Amino acid sequence: MKLGPLSAGLIGALAMLAGPDRLPIGEQSVMASKANADDSGNGNAKAGRAPAMPMARDPSAAVAEEFEAARRTGTRQAFELFIARHGDDPLAEQARAELKRLSR
Repeated sequence: MKLGPLSAGLIGALAMLAGPDRLPIGEQSVMASKANADDSGNGNAKAGRAPAMPMARDPSAAVAEEFEAARRTGTRQAFELFIARHGDDPLAEQARAELKRLSR
């Protein structure tokens, strides 16, 4: 059966609408290799790409920074907030001592 120009055009349009994941197996590998070449073969690829998410911060360092901020502020409110947020941390004892010192 011979396809007419209209039938061939419709089949081609349907193939394009279906997308690259619907291409015959041989054509998929060609497209995948072209995509990989575009990513790394054009010289614009970065040698050491940054991770998608930054590294997690050390929780103890964040608590220590927060304690130092409370100490720089030097108010009851700052120390009370620190204790409320980090009551189980060893620095909370220092914050309680600072509160006692402020109440004198």
